[in-house]
Amino acid sequence: MKVSIDRAGRVVVPKTFREELGLSPDVSLEIEVVDGHLELSAPSQPARVVDGPSGPMVAATDTPIGDEQVRNVLEAARDRR
Repeated sequence: MKVSIDRAGRVVVPKTFREELGLSPDVSLEIEVVDGHLELSAPSQPARVVDGPSGPMVAATDTPIGDEQVRNVLEAARDRR
């Protein structure tokens, strides 16, 4: 798919790509040059608590979570009870 760059240097990410990646307005993207191409990366999804069949649980994401995120999720689960 071809897109253009406006005078301010902006590129519009097509709606189909935004929907596929779950991108919404005001989301920050990572951009870098890789092998002579621009590469945009969507932010990783932070861990979050959802209602599971037996109570609060961590939502599945492809992003590993660290100790601080685990603590935050546990606190959020405790607050929901």
